[in-house]
Amino acid sequence: MVSAWYMDDSDEDQRLDHHKNPPQPVDMKDVVNLTGVLHWKLNIDTYEGDGMLDKIKKDRGYNYEDVIEISPEKLPNYEEKLKIFFSEHLHTDEEIRFVVAGSGFFDVRDAKNDSWIRIKVEAGDLLILPAGIYHRFTLDSSNYIKAKRFFVGEPVWTPYNRPADEMPARLEYLASVQSN
Repeated sequence: MVSAWYMDDSDEDQRLDHHKNPPQPVDMKDVVNLTGVLHWKLNIDTYEGDGMLDKIKKDRGYNYEDVIEISPEKLPNYEEKLKIFFSEHLHTDEEIRFVVAGSGFFDVRDAKNDSWIRIKVEAGDLLILPAGIYHRFTLDSSNYIKAKRFFVGEPVWTPYNRPADEMPARLEYLASVQSN
C-alpha cells in the first residue's frame, strides 16, 4: 500500500525515509486534495490482462509509453542522473509512472504550506503528478526501480528547476489546487 508523510529537513542520504519526529503521515486522500497527485494501485501480477491499466491509459489519452530502469548497473551516469532527478523541478505536462519492480520516493510540495510530502512507491503503484507541481524523485535504499512512463503524444523531458513560479503550467496548477 502506498504511504506518504511530511518530510524532515535533514541533509542525510536522500534515499532514507526522512520521517519527522514524531512521524506525520498523510493519507493519500489528503495528498490528492493538497497536491492534485493521483494514485492507483494495480495488481502487478494481473495488470497486463485485467484491463485496469488499459482503461486509465485510454481515459487519459496516453498513447506513448516506454520503460526506465534505474540502478547503478542499469542507468548510464547513474549518480549524475539521480542528482538531476532529485533537483526540485516542474514539467509542463503530467508525469506518469507505473512501478513494475523495485521502489522509490516521489517528493511533492504541499501547495498550501510549501512543505515536502514524501510518497513511497512500490510495484503496482501508478502515480500521476500534475503539470506545474514542484517535485523530485529518488530511489530508496534498495537502489532499484523499474517503471513504465506514459505520455500524451511524443514525450517531453524538459524539467524547469525552481523557481519557475511565473510559468503558465505553474500558475494553472496553483489555481487548480487552491480551488479544492
